[in-house]
Amino acid sequence: MRKVIGIGESVLDIIFKNNKPVEAVPGGSTFNAITSLGRCGVNTSFISEAGKDHIGKYIINFLKNNGVNADNIATFPDSKSPVSLAFLNEKNDAEYIFYKDHPHDHLEFTYPDIQPDDIILVSSFYAVNPVIRPQVLGLLDYARTRGAIIYYDVNFRPAHKDEVIKITPNLIENLDYADIVRGSHEDFAILYKKEDADKVYNAEISFYCKQFIYTQGSQPVEVRCGKELKKSYPVPNTDIVSTIGAGDNFNAGFIFGILKCGITRADLEKGLSEEQWDKLINYALAFSADCCKDIFNYVSKEFGEKMKEGAV
Repeated sequence: MRKVIGIGESVLDIIFKNNKPVEAVPGGSTFNAITSLGRCGVNTSFISEAGKDHIGKYIINFLKNNGVNADNIATFPDSKSPVSLAFLNEKNDAEYIFYKDHPHDHLEFTYPDIQPDDIILVSSFYAVNPVIRPQVLGLLDYARTRGAIIYYDVNFRPAHKDEVIKITPNLIENLDYADIVRGSHEDFAILYKKEDADKVYNAEISFYCKQFIYTQGSQPVEVRCGKELKKSYPVPNTDIVSTIGAGDNFNAGFIFGILKCGITRADLEKGLSEEQWDKLINYALAFSADCCKDIFNYVSKEFGEKMKEGAV
């Protein structure tokens, strides 16, 4: 059975509406996607760190209760688990404030068993953070030698805009390792001061990675795959309660589609057909839409059960 292995931050998201806290849920970009995949019956593992505190225990138990292997979450007694405040505006989009009280970032884990065509998910500042770069790069290198598919979600927040120059070498390395790159229009506006899918792909991505997904909120999803494919996919109208996990669950749905459709790394290297892209984006949009229907950061358990039964 193919596996999905994610590496990323674990945080407690405290969600505010009209400046009042309405919910507190475990989160983190890769964390949200892995949780959704766990709910859909996928064989998942998560690599991260947490404080040896109430929040850290809650996060680890939450993963296990959602079918995710949490053996590679390191806990350190001298650190507190990070917290993020997410303020929903009138469109239910979120603005974030992050609180991290680690005396120093450190990440310790043993490489999980990785087989050909397993999928590695890396995302956000965690994927380019210079402090833990040796560990993240080591995992990417190991995954590549083992024949795994690497899915990279750029997910670069405005909070890190002053660090673009510092992290650019790590960003380029990630693009070079990746078999699929996804990013939002906000990511590339911050990183490259570009807001057009073709300009971003041609100038910044295509040299390193052929398969590119460009998302822009409620506007169409743009897909580029070399010179063979250029396509837009409209985003269906959804009653939105929160967009906090929208992009993360897009990733989860796309990865779920790769598994469901039996797509291998060799298929990606030769280029997917338009029909394959259609199916993958359909899964991605379905997962994203379901997540947005509630205040939580992942697909519902009911949606997960439907995916186990083969519905989309």
